[in-house]
Amino acid sequence: MTDTKDAEVLRYTAFSRDPAGGNPAGVVLDAAGLDDAAMLGIAARLGYSETAFLTDPPQGLGGQEGRAFTVRYFSPKAEVPFCGHATVATAVALAERIGPGDLVFATRAGTIPVSVTSEDGVPRATLTSVEPHTEEIGAADLAEALAALDWPEADLDPAFPPRIAYAGARHLVLGAATRARLADLAYDFARLEALMRRLDLTTVQLVHRTGPAEFHVRDPFPVGGVVEDPATGAAAAAFGAYARELGLVAEEAVLTLHQGEDMGRPGVLTVELRSGDPRVRVGGEGVRLP
Repeated sequence: MTDTKDAEVLRYTAFSRDPAGGNPAGVVLDAAGLDDAAMLGIAARLGYSETAFLTDPPQGLGGQEGRAFTVRYFSPKAEVPFCGHATVATAVALAERIGPGDLVFATRAGTIPVSVTSEDGVPRATLTSVEPHTEEIGAADLAEALAALDWPEADLDPAFPPRIAYAGARHLVLGAATRARLADLAYDFARLEALMRRLDLTTVQLVHRTGPAEFHVRDPFPVGGVVEDPATGAAAAAFGAYARELGLVAEEAVLTLHQGEDMGRPGVLTVELRSGDPRVRVGGEGVRLP
């Protein structure tokens, strides 16, 4: 394993301007001297759901010089192809050093453009996903997911057909019929993790609709070694694609996702859908942690 003692690990929260809200992420702006084992070790010691590691961009990535990077994401257990909240955290960290503007990230999932602005002195980053898609989940796999969650099928919202949605990472989307159902989350960690590994899922996106364009969401993340993710940008992007594809929202819409309230770390994710563009934009504020 590469020596990690000189690696500077920054800590930011994403999708909140309050350090006590949103989803904390680690950010290593210079990971050139770190191998895979070292990056995993840093992520495991930090204990956040993901840590982002930056190196030089691949040839031909594009973007302005000094504003394009390769980014890899590690949970405490494994590398993941894409992470939305760590992308936002990384973009905010960079903006504080090189200024707001456009960034380009090369990730395992594909190229992710990010724009950073400043609102009332607080940085706000908006990422653009890779092209998304959805797929059906088999009846037996759905039954296993519900058993692991201890959710009776009657607690599902029939307006939200269960689907696996992808916008850089795979997420199982399940609609909760009531806010109380969503708030009561006590699941079988090992059982859900085993199913998610078999289906190559990053999180389970649990959703309850509270308005035409407003939702509360929660994301169990046992495959990352974390019971629940406080704010999940990749799942928000996947959900935006899912909601549009199934006609639950207009082809062009701005959705507000509230996440983390039931964990005591409230955050807000903005999901933008644009007509004629299959990609999904996910934005939110971010601040450095003390």
